[in-house]
Amino acid sequence: MNSTSRRRFAFILAGAALVGIFAWTATRSGPLASIRVTVETASRDQLQPTLFGIGVVEARRTYNVGPTAAGRVRRVVVDVGDSVGAGQLLAEIDPVDLDQRLASSTAAVARARSAVDTAAAQLADSLSRREVAVANARRYDELGLKGFVSASVTEARSQEQKSAEAQFAAATATLAGSRQDLARLEAERQAAQQQRANLRLLAPADGLVAARDAEPGSTVVAGQAVLRLIAPDSLWVKARLDQRLSTGLQAGLPADIVLRSQPGQVLKGKVARVEPISDSVTEERIAQISLDLPPATLSVGEMAEVTLHLPAAKLELSIPSAALRTRGGKSGVWLNAGDRPRFAPVRVGVSGANGRVQVLTGIQQGDSVIVYTERDLAEDSRIQVVPSLVPAPPASAT
Repeated sequence: MNSTSRRRFAFILAGAALVGIFAWTATRSGPLASIRVTVETASRDQLQPTLFGIGVVEARRTYNVGPTAAGRVRRVVVDVGDSVGAGQLLAEIDPVDLDQRLASSTAAVARARSAVDTAAAQLADSLSRREVAVANARRYDELGLKGFVSASVTEARSQEQKSAEAQFAAATATLAGSRQDLARLEAERQAAQQQRANLRLLAPADGLVAARDAEPGSTVVAGQAVLRLIAPDSLWVKARLDQRLSTGLQAGLPADIVLRSQPGQVLKGKVARVEPISDSVTEERIAQISLDLPPATLSVGEMAEVTLHLPAAKLELSIPSAALRTRGGKSGVWLNAGDRPRFAPVRVGVSGANGRVQVLTGIQQGDSVIVYTERDLAEDSRIQVVPSLVPAPPASAT
């Protein structure tokens, strides 16, 4: 064999070696390699069901304190963080000309009372005159019947009686009108007094000043809050839980609460109320969680993690919750079908504290369920079952 043939043969051997190395690499670690997976058998276990959700600390009782009419803030006597008692003065609105209007109204009421007294005196006088006129008319009628006085005199006394009765009726009407004017003016004065009292913003109940939304000199409209109060003993956590996993959610369930500010401390509580309206956008149910012993540092708006404990379930078919996947909008699991995976839609129930979830339909006891994978699976993927995806640590030298 000459040198040219030897070189050609060497190139052919090198090329074959490169092709073999490439093929080995592609089938072992490249895109054609089998995807390593771990599996677990679906079995029946006694679950300790739990529900997990994220919540926000809120106040059950809040009070927005503000004026009933537009005005300018004169002073604010409390600040954020102050504890206040029911009826305590919090702020005051500038009365502008209300004090002068109240004084004018008071004077008008006094004049109306004088008018009522005058009308009452006039009525009493007209009553006396009427009684005298009636008595005279009766006496002259009797004298006229006996012929002691003329008919003209009798007629004159009768006219005096009618005039006295008319004056009495007029006095009665005048008194009634004066009393109506007095009632109207007193109502106007009471309204002015109430309006003046409304300018003093008082605490409606015991609470804590949570926000101060207006400062002296600023103008506020009717209904706008100057201060916001919360009842510290009414703080709870508004938790949101996945609708699909909310089976068994009800009031009274015990809860573990972990605040964002205290990640290492578990607070105890219970479900105080389950809201009848769910969030259709996020597909979550809403529950209010009360705390048994709220910490002194608890703040409104703080995030919290909530774990609810449901009654222990009987033996149920379950799988690791990590095996659940979503494919084509459906929830399911990948099953180990030889060297190929197969997707099986499932319907799940409650979740357990041990990381397993109840399976209601879709698979059977004994099915081999893929739990963890190196990368996403497809129906035509080649798989290789391994004990763990994490390489074992090298043995230490002795």
